[in-house]
Parts: sequence; C-alpha cells; structure tokens
Amino acid sequence: MSVPQLPLALRYPPDQRLESFIGAPDGALAQLRAAATGGSRDWIYLVGPAGSGKTHLALAVCAAAEQAGRGSAYLPLQAAAGRLRDALEALEGRDVVALDGLDAIAGRRDDEVALFDFHNRARAAGVTLLYTATAAPDALGLVLPDLRSRLSQCGRIVLDALDDDGRGAVLRERAIRRGLALDEAAIDWLLTRTGRDLGGLVVLLDRLDRESLAAKRRITVPFLRKVLDAS
Repeated sequence: MSVPQLPLALRYPPDQRLESFIGAPDGALAQLRAAATGGSRDWIYLVGPAGSGKTHLALAVCAAAEQAGRGSAYLPLQAAAGRLRDALEALEGRDVVALDGLDAIAGRRDDEVALFDFHNRARAAGVTLLYTATAAPDALGLVLPDLRSRLSQCGRIVLDALDDDGRGAVLRERAIRRGLALDEAAIDWLLTRTGRDLGGLVVLLDRLDRESLAAKRRITVPFLRKVLDAS
C-alpha cells in the first residue's frame, strides 16, 4: 500500500493548525509543537470525547512537522481497521506519525499486535508517535497487555469537549480565516438550532460558505433558515 505525496494544504487542511486550536490545556500546544518539530522526544497520547479536537491536533502536528522539514503521516485508524499491519508498513520512514482513533482497533487482536510491533520499531528508529483515543489505555478495551503498557508510557494530554462559548469561538475563528461574513446572531442561532457536534458544525460552515458565495449574501439568520430549509 503506497501513501500518495500530496501538497501540504491538501493533506493537512489549513484550518487545522496548532495556532488555530481553541481550548487547549495549558502548555499542551507547546508540548505538541516540540514533539512535531523535534524539540522533544516525547510521545503523546491525546484523550478526549468526540468533538474535543483530537483530529484537529493530530493533523496540526503533522502539518507542523512538515513545515519544520520533517516527514509526517496521518492515519485514521477506523479506515485501516482489519488491515492495520499493511497500513502501518506504508508509513515506515516518516519522522512523525499520528494515529487517530485507537478505539477503532481496540479488541482486534491482529491489529493490536501490528500496532505493538510498529510502536516498538518506531521507538527504535527515533520516530515521534501521537495517538488519539476517547479513553485512557486502561479503559480502551485493549486485549494485548503489552500494548496497553506501551501506550500508558506516553505523555498524556486530556482534552475537554467545548461548551457553546468554545464552539462559537471556533466558528468565529474559521469564518475569519475564510473571509466569511458571519453575523453573531447567526452563530448563536447555529448553536441553539442545529446539532452541537463540533465536527458537524464545521461541515455546515463549509456548506454555508459555498452557499453564501453563490448567493453573494452575508450569513444571517434568515439566510440560515433558507439554506437549512432547502436541505
């Protein structure tokens, strides 16, 4: 399995950078940047509920590594479940590897053995690994004790789900980056009238961006109603 080489902006979306992350614990962004750029040999285990920004940070670490001249790779484990050994072999030779969503392979013994072997090879080769999961290693349902032990040795960063103020700040920041005119009332309406999953809100913002450009209109509450009613 080959891993295509794509431009940085295509592999790692420009919205998902360390400097644009909102709500990180104190010192977490500096810790992640040091790991990405080679300023630290720490391996990191990001844990938090859905919508807390784990994927954002995993992609951001890869982007920061690339900008520092280090080869990186991002792998969503859900997409590789059941064939993880082949997927991991394609990542050999990278300086930084982000493995997103350990939950997807927990309990799959063959995948866990493949990850354990890769973890050990990466350690010997001086590769930096970043893991994400919704639970700590001991609570993840892993069947391989040695893998659970290895993961427990990683430095841990705990993320909390954003409240409405935090989600609003994310939408506001992404709108500014796009040059998108998004009324404050529209942000409040989105947070109270639509699903509050942050990933879903960001996808919706992408759609609204396209719709507003096509209609040459600001994103106001009446415009939101019109777009969503047409869904």
